[in-house]
Amino acid sequence: QVQLAESGGGLVQAGGSLRLSCVASGRTFSTYTMGWFRQAPGKEREFVAAISYTGGTTHYADSVKGRFTISRNNAKNTVYLQMNSLKPEDTAVYYCAGDTVPFVYTIVSIARRYGYWGQGTQVTVSS
Repeated sequence: QVQLAESGGGLVQAGGSLRLSCVASGRTFSTYTMGWFRQAPGKEREFVAAISYTGGTTHYADSVKGRFTISRNNAKNTVYLQMNSLKPEDTAVYYCAGDTVPFVYTIVSIARRYGYWGQGTQVTVSS
């Protein structure tokens, strides 16, 4: 079993930056693909970014490519999402997720492939 806890959300002006963190409990974190998803009010949960268990491979949604960076520190059981050049449309609750998901782009972007989820952290970008 893995428990995930996000932090780092908040209110920021457009063009600003935030860094989200997700700390995992348990000894299996280093074997998990980790992903970030987000959900805006009235919208479905959408994929943001994913990182392989070694950290050597990443994948991003087109909407955040070049602005967001996912990384992980397996020694600290933590995955990060550095968000730069934020836009009002990035406003959402951000969730981290983990599981033994094969790192295939068409698979890691699917929310139901992940069995472990955090509670989410709110990110609000004002214009």
